[in-house]
Amino acid sequence: MSYRLPSIATAILAATSLLYATQVSAHHGWSWAEPEQMELNGVVRSVSMAPPHPSLDVETHDGESWYIQLGNPAGTARSGFDEDSAEAGDEITIVGNRSLDRSELRMKAVQVTVGGRTYDIYPERVEQ
Repeated sequence: MSYRLPSIATAILAATSLLYATQVSAHHGWSWAEPEQMELNGVVRSVSMAPPHPSLDVETHDGESWYIQLGNPAGTARSGFDEDSAEAGDEITIVGNRSLDRSELRMKAVQVTVGGRTYDIYPERVEQ
């Protein structure tokens, strides 16, 4: 009698690991974003400092609602940006890379300017 459960279990584990690795890869890095940077101006609607990435919800002056992903918590903190750096109603300018999927209003921020202060979230990516 053949007992194949370990082979099936191994296959399921391998498939699950591959799926997880793909999701982590898709979440991290810049592969989901356009290589060109853009500037976005608007008003902060909310700020979240929760892992895995702090984020902002920003409404542009023409009424679009954008999701702005900042760096990882440590990198965002190194830039000086914290939970008191922006609040709902603040005017904000973000420089970053937009999602390749144009149906998403999502950007990975490189630089954020709010309240007269500029935060270089990814200083090595700031284009001069």
